[in-house]
Amino acid sequence: MSVIEHDFGLQQRLTERRFGRLLSLDALHEANIRANPLPYLERASERIYQLEKLLFEVAQAAAPPDGTLPSPETIVVSKAEYERLLNCRAIVETALAELQSNEKES
Repeated sequence: MSVIEHDFGLQQRLTERRFGRLLSLDALHEANIRANPLPYLERASERIYQLEKLLFEVAQAAAPPDGTLPSPETIVVSKAEYERLLNCRAIVETALAELQSNEKES
């Protein structure tokens, strides 16, 4: 005796639901995503572009401009806050490097 497995479109519905959640849409858009996905894909593409642009701008802001010396002004921050800043900077640099490597592969 064999069992025939069928998910009745469950995987596709879960994918549509996840896509809607990633775009911050409510459940009412789920049927629209299924019927006409193009506007939602364009929205996702624009959001990805904005995130890439922001990531690039943050990386540029973190790097000192060429030929400039650091300010002699001293700012006091806690060690934990400084470590969080360094962690954030490392995350941004890693993400930007990953983004650039993905663009080179494409």
